[in-house]
Amino acid sequence: MEPRMRAVRLSVVTAAATAATLAAVTGCAQKSDAKGGEGAIQVIAKDDSCEVAKKDFPAGHVTLNVENRGGKVTEVYVLYPDDRIVAERENIGPGTKATITAEIKAGDYEIACKPGMKGDGIRQKVTVTGGKATAKRSPEMDAAVAGYRQYVQAQADETLPKVKVFTDAVRAGDVEAAKKAYAESRIGWERTEPVAESFGDIDPKVDVREDGLEAGQDPVKDWTGWHRLEKALWQDKKIGDREKQLADLLDKDLADWVKRVGTADITPTSMANGAKELLDEVATGKVTGEEERYSHTDLVDFKGNVEGAQKSFDLLKPVAQKNDPALVTELDKQFGALNELLDTYRADKTGYAFTSYEKVSKEQRKELSDAVNALAEPLSKLAAAVVK
Repeated sequence: MEPRMRAVRLSVVTAAATAATLAAVTGCAQKSDAKGGEGAIQVIAKDDSCEVAKKDFPAGHVTLNVENRGGKVTEVYVLYPDDRIVAERENIGPGTKATITAEIKAGDYEIACKPGMKGDGIRQKVTVTGGKATAKRSPEMDAAVAGYRQYVQAQADETLPKVKVFTDAVRAGDVEAAKKAYAESRIGWERTEPVAESFGDIDPKVDVREDGLEAGQDPVKDWTGWHRLEKALWQDKKIGDREKQLADLLDKDLADWVKRVGTADITPTSMANGAKELLDEVATGKVTGEEERYSHTDLVDFKGNVEGAQKSFDLLKPVAQKNDPALVTELDKQFGALNELLDTYRADKTGYAFTSYEKVSKEQRKELSDAVNALAEPLSKLAAAVVK
């Protein structure tokens, strides 16, 4: 996701709001997708409008068929009233179509189209209604969600001591030790990014870049997290009192993250959609080197992102295998190809010492982007395969 959109959407969320969505994780769902009787909901995105065919539809597995009739690339979001993201699809080119499948509980929402992928977008209010006739998730779906939550919890728990090595070095004023610990401290977070939006406002607190700050925010006062410290270590090459304060804050925010995992709003479709959107972000943004622009540890992030996306797929595979075995075969193939390519940049076969990204040529970056896109295309079909 575009950094500014992620920061804007998440900055208003509280832990209480996140906990309130637990019902969507453990509750029942009524199918209303393209194969569920009422059909998919048509969304026509134009440069000056966002037309939604139905403003009232039943809760459950909902499919949006999006057509971009405008002249600009667009994004489409389903948003909670507090602007948290339920589902999204980015990079929908002019004259093209896309499908969004998501598990949505009863309530009021907005569907937003973002021409040019900028600003808050053009919004339509919709109401999702609950029904008495509901169908529980399959045991395989429940197992996938439980397995992914367990995986995310393990990654969060393992991150804290690694971050402490990093923040202890910052507090000690040891620039070189902090640099050495930086990339490894981020691996667990990068693995859980497919569902980062379910953690509320943690993402903009710990992982925002300077150009991802909201309008009116002061980079000196308001910029926090890993990338602010990354800039101090590699560009400024010094650690002051503010950086030591930010180290304390990073520890605090990530400890809060660990507590939120248990109530995070994770569904089979959010697992699938989140993995796909994360790889889109890698292919169109991270591959340029914008993520780790000072440390050039981008390939560590890439590997963590791919591992997190693959875990989501592996847990959903039993369901997808029944509904679309050809898709599973293709995804296995593309994950294998991308991992093989990433491993060529590894200093050893099992560790996370990767080539500095500044040494990766333009042609090599294009090769990485192509490999990610080759995986993202079939991955975009996983959510629909899961709810068939």
